[in-house]
Amino acid sequence: QVQLVESGGGLVQAGGSLRLSCAASGRTFSSYYMGWFRQAPGKEREFVTALRWSSGMTRYSDSAKGRFTVSRDNAKNTVYLQMNSLKPEDTAVYYCAAGTLPGTSVLLYNYWGQGTQVTVSS
Repeated sequence: QVQLVESGGGLVQAGGSLRLSCAASGRTFSSYYMGWFRQAPGKEREFVTALRWSSGMTRYSDSAKGRFTVSRDNAKNTVYLQMNSLKPEDTAVYYCAAGTLPGTSVLLYNYWGQGTQVTVSS
C-alpha cells in the first residue's frame, strides 16, 4: 500500500523559511516523479515543483524558482521541500504526490499525501 506522509508545515512570518518532508512507503519510487502541489482556499491545486527520483532532475513553477528547493534522501525514502523567503501568498495546503510521467498537471500523479498546512503571516 503506497503511502505519502507530509510533515513540517506551520505558521511562519513573511521572509521566513520552512522545510516540508514527504515520507514515501509501500513501493519503490526510483522510477517515479515526486511532485509538490499546493492549494489555497477557493483556488485550484497548483504545481510547485517536481523531482525525478532516479536522476534528481527538477522542475519549478515560476513562483517557486529561486526560493524553493526540492531534494530527496534515498536512504530515508523521503522528499523535501525547502521554502525560503516565504510570502503571504504562499499560504496553502501543500501536498506531496507521486506519478510515473513528467509534468505539472495533477492528473499525472497517482498517489497523494494528506497535505500539510503552511501559513505565512505578513
